[in-house]
Amino acid sequence: MSILRIDSSANTETSVTRDLTDRIIARLGDADVVVRDLALEPLPQITHTWAVARTTPESDRAPEQVEALKESDKLVAELMAADTIVIGAPVYNFGVPASLKAWIDLVARVGVTFRYTENGPEGLVKGKRVIIAMASGGTPVGSSADFVSGYLKFVLGFMGMTDVSVVAADALATDADGTVARANDAIEKLAA
Repeated sequence: MSILRIDSSANTETSVTRDLTDRIIARLGDADVVVRDLALEPLPQITHTWAVARTTPESDRAPEQVEALKESDKLVAELMAADTIVIGAPVYNFGVPASLKAWIDLVARVGVTFRYTENGPEGLVKGKRVIIAMASGGTPVGSSADFVSGYLKFVLGFMGMTDVSVVAADALATDADGTVARANDAIEKLAA
């Protein structure tokens, strides 16, 4: 089994999502793990050159367009090679961290990870299992204020990843011990 681990917490020392992803990966057992740490290795934002390059046929791309897509191509290759994707997603101001949004922007590519058909969009990243490790001070998963889990499930599903589960530590500011205990229980229930 191969796992793509995506860490997006800016907190590299005492991050709850990093701790959760450590424990999730340990629970999943022996695997080849590729780590994409978005805090330690920030990704570029998309640019005009990137946006034009992604819709330009590969054979017609200018050298600067090829260069603009290089990091995106690498991220897509990591995603496609993984059987399981584990995403650490802290809630920052009710949304995903900018670093995680940059990763999504770079991997959500028409004709590569999804396509448009006469029947609507079709995801091209299929057969993947995704586990989201979500942490929040007080945004309960599934609540009207939870713009993280719903957004991630939607955008991942848009790319074809529909086997998505959430391990949540979502009340750290009000019930840290209970929240961590519930997250531990959820991790224990994960099948390897």
